[in-house]
Amino acid sequence: MPTAITQTSFTAYVQGTASAAEAEAVRHWLGQPENQSQVQQWMHEHWETLAAASGEFDAADEPDYEKMLTRLHVQMLMSETHEPRAEPTVAPVWRRWAAAAAVAGTLLAGGGWLYSHRAAAPQEYATAYGQTSTLQLPDGSTVILNGHSTLRYPTAWAPGKPREVWLDGEGYFAVQHQADNQRFVVHTLGGFSVEVLGTKFTVVQRRTQGRVVLLSGKVRVSFDDKRQPDVLLAPGDLVDTRETAPAKLEVTARRNVPTAPYASWKDNMLVLDGTTIAELANRLEDTYGLQVVVATPELNERKVTGTVPVQDLDVLLQSLEETFHIRAVREGNRLTLTEQN
Repeated sequence: MPTAITQTSFTAYVQGTASAAEAEAVRHWLGQPENQSQVQQWMHEHWETLAAASGEFDAADEPDYEKMLTRLHVQMLMSETHEPRAEPTVAPVWRRWAAAAAVAGTLLAGGGWLYSHRAAAPQEYATAYGQTSTLQLPDGSTVILNGHSTLRYPTAWAPGKPREVWLDGEGYFAVQHQADNQRFVVHTLGGFSVEVLGTKFTVVQRRTQGRVVLLSGKVRVSFDDKRQPDVLLAPGDLVDTRETAPAKLEVTARRNVPTAPYASWKDNMLVLDGTTIAELANRLEDTYGLQVVVATPELNERKVTGTVPVQDLDVLLQSLEETFHIRAVREGNRLTLTEQN
């Protein structure tokens, strides 16, 4: 029967006082995705204790859970074997506790192998507001990142292991199929992952909403909450997610949607198909870093359909005015949308 992991046993592990059997049980437990929210809570509640246990973090500093747990894990393995081990390279931390906990769990789940071999430094690429960028991954797959997005991936994937990447923001993926059917998995911070063999699709996760749209091939969308069944997508299918309180993920699947509006940004076009002005305002904020104010409340519910260029923000705003008969006034980083008189 598996050993039950409690806050006491977790604390003993990070303080280096757990037995070898207890430490192994904790490492296995940390590797389970469904336990990451509990890990985050314990780290948040006992940051001062954990920082003191590490010996190299100031409790007054911003918590860096990923680095702390990596260091503590290395120390634990050294205490078990009494032999020095190479410290793994730690990627820059995404300053979100859920992501830190999830990455820490993934690192710890590898057991002795990961920490007895020096890991290759992961790559992390981020786009600025309003910028799109095309990346070529080590397997030949192509990723186009939309503005204000980050992709994290290793320099190489181990044979027989999934090709895993981590996305924060919005990306278009053209995945290369491998001769050995090696899986490709896109992880997000929104409580869901996308698994493919070879296909083209878009993924976006911003604020409390996520979306996967399949252009070709086949994908499986899985969820951190294992009570939520996986969703298999065919071309033209869409899955929407929305985080609601208390910590619930609502999932909606739609079939045979027009895919053009969801991938047009990669071609420097914005295709709107019955999009509300409120949704458009959120998109402008997330992609361009603007503070958007809809001065006429009734305008929020108005739906717009059309195509406008997005490569240049000033041209985009002018096109919005001309196409949808709204007034867009930009003052620095503030954009005000009103009805045209």
